[in-house]
Amino acid sequence: MTDSHPRPSWLDTARFYEVYPQSFADANGDGIGDIPGLIGRLDYIASVGCNAIWLNPCFDSPFKDAGYDVRDYTKVAPRYGTNDDLVALFRTAHERDMHVILDLVPGHTSEEHAWFRTSCAAEPADRTVETADGGREDVSERYIWTDCWISGADGLPFIGGEAERDGTYVLNFFKCQPALNFGFAHPRHAWQKPALGKEALATCEALLEVMRFWLSRGADGFRVDMADSLVKQDDEGKPYTIRTWQWMFDRIRPEFPEAVFVSEWGRPHESMAAGFDMDFYLDWRWDGVPNGYNMLLRNTDTPLTHDDDASYFNADSGASIAPFLRQWEPQYADVERAGGCFNFITCNHDTLRTAQRLTDRERKLAYATLLTLPGVPFLYYGDEIGMRYRPLPTREGGYVRTGSRTPMQWDTTANLGFSPADAADLYLPVDPAPDAPTVASQEADADSLLNWIRRVMAVRASSAALQARAGYRTIAAPEHGRLFAFLREAPGGGESSTAGPAAATAGGNDVTTDGAGRVLVAVNPGHAVESFALPEDVQTPYPLTALGGHRVTDGTVTLEPQSLVILRV
Repeated sequence: MTDSHPRPSWLDTARFYEVYPQSFADANGDGIGDIPGLIGRLDYIASVGCNAIWLNPCFDSPFKDAGYDVRDYTKVAPRYGTNDDLVALFRTAHERDMHVILDLVPGHTSEEHAWFRTSCAAEPADRTVETADGGREDVSERYIWTDCWISGADGLPFIGGEAERDGTYVLNFFKCQPALNFGFAHPRHAWQKPALGKEALATCEALLEVMRFWLSRGADGFRVDMADSLVKQDDEGKPYTIRTWQWMFDRIRPEFPEAVFVSEWGRPHESMAAGFDMDFYLDWRWDGVPNGYNMLLRNTDTPLTHDDDASYFNADSGASIAPFLRQWEPQYADVERAGGCFNFITCNHDTLRTAQRLTDRERKLAYATLLTLPGVPFLYYGDEIGMRYRPLPTREGGYVRTGSRTPMQWDTTANLGFSPADAADLYLPVDPAPDAPTVASQEADADSLLNWIRRVMAVRASSAALQARAGYRTIAAPEHGRLFAFLREAPGGGESSTAGPAAATAGGNDVTTDGAGRVLVAVNPGHAVESFALPEDVQTPYPLTALGGHRVTDGTVTLEPQSLVILRV
């Protein structure tokens, strides 16, 4: 990013809640969640400690991929409400000092999008669509078409025989998702247009118009799906895709300087160069080999069972934090140099939930650690109450992901409070177990996962050292132990920690906070007592909140099994 395009300052204190709209709250009783239902639950989201929302795709779609197959980028899907409802969400959230980012799918559309249907025409003269200003635009090259009906696509997935046009077209994901044309890094055939050439830039301009449409109506930015997938056959390091995003950001950011862009990329040295503010540290495990994030929460080939899970937060695993740090710390250094964020998620719509594999105690330790590490945290709806993954038949292209997309569990009324519809009409069935966790039951339990997350969120919100881009330093990470301790420090260090402790409230939980400029977090997920020495530059520590037992004596911190403490230092 250049000095003329600084990163939005509101990111420093952002704490996101991801909402899968069809599964969160149903206001009209049709069995599918909607935007009015979400508006009615904003106070709850705020009570959890979140001040921002990532809303999964809510645009018009045939829903062959749960909305990631967009039919009209500028129209809310009728099952969720209207454009006016979405604008009302922006307005109502802003009244509560909350932000809302939308899910942008730039790499492909639905095969039912008007651009694609028009590009299928046999005659080039028939491949124009009406523009917003009443003109006509040629969309012949809006997608990647070959120049012959029997042509392969140079190693890319393609479809033939589906259109009158003499050509085949390239896919991005499912059969229903034709790839938008952002060009090729090194064109080898006449039908392959160059990245940043006139055809590719026309696609960029069309995407910019989508961004402008929603940003001008109150959206606060976008999470960008498959952000690294634009330019085809790009080189190692994605240089042409990076330049394509730079071209778009150079145009949209001056118009909307407070808009935030978070990428589904997973390689922050690339996404930061492209101009994104944030990147997701996503869960990856290929052929049994975990990435750092997987080492923390899901290091197993049997993700529904506790046994044989080698993840760090499994109390039985014996795993050290050191392998995770070797993978994560260099990437953290990349985003720190760029002034951006590499974000942790508790889960998301593409990932199996951690319950029922990790215990309630293990999840408390895991989530508290994720919520206090650098970056902007993203809490997936229902994770705060321990919603379970459920093996279910695929719905709307979800396949194995379907079981992480079930309705939010509010209370013990019909359909667990999600919808007044008949159970048979629900988007997905609710958890039928007698002990299915609900918001109501957890709010009544002072020791619940929900109330623990509220406590940690309150400490984060009130501590300068725990904001997104405050500094980080590893304090203890033994190669053959279970301990993990790290120091977070705001610019100016301990200057803000001189004030006496004050009380703050998170969902009815009183926690000790003080705007601390230096905070030390220590966690012991194992079964044995662990200790570490405080660094010489750490002052007398004061506990902000804790889970389990700890003591500080003669410069040594001792943690009881399965415990965590957050200290002002």
